[in-house]
Amino acid sequence: MRSLSLLCKSTILLAINAALATAQEGAAAPKASGGGLMSLQLNLMFWTLLIFVLLYFILSRFAFGPITAAVEAREKALEEAIENAKRDREAAAKLLREHETQMEGARGEAQRMIAEGRAVAEKMRADLLEQTRKEQQDMLERARLELESEKDKAIAQLRREAVNLAIVGASKVIEQNLESQRNRQLVESYLASIGPLEVGR
Repeated sequence: MRSLSLLCKSTILLAINAALATAQEGAAAPKASGGGLMSLQLNLMFWTLLIFVLLYFILSRFAFGPITAAVEAREKALEEAIENAKRDREAAAKLLREHETQMEGARGEAQRMIAEGRAVAEKMRADLLEQTRKEQQDMLERARLELESEKDKAIAQLRREAVNLAIVGASKVIEQNLESQRNRQLVESYLASIGPLEVGR
């Protein structure tokens, strides 16, 4: 709006300058020809000013209004664009802050999940070690029980062999048949009273 009023003022000043220049040329021409045509100068100035006023009226009536409206609309559009740009910049800054906050939250959540994963892995490792230790103990216990069982079987077998050998040896010594059930029971009870360690020796 301010630029339009400056344009109008400069146009008026140019028109006045043009009218004055024309009047001066008209005044200079009669002096050169030798006649004083003062009325002609006033006449020229009058018509120049009249044309200027008519032109200014027509322009203000039909041209200045639309031009002013267009300039004001343009200024309003520019102001709205500036306001929209400010709002967009503020919205972008807000979105950026929210995004940074979400990134911080996601980073914290990822670190928490990593820590939980490590804790779970450590617990699983400890559980596996404990289970392996327990299975090893169970295997050792089963092996010990089997060894004891095999030892008992071997001792029983040795006793039977010892009884048989004792009976056979005694039979040879006394040259009698000692295969009776009574004799076998006597030898077994004697061997039982000796104990397994002595038989093992």
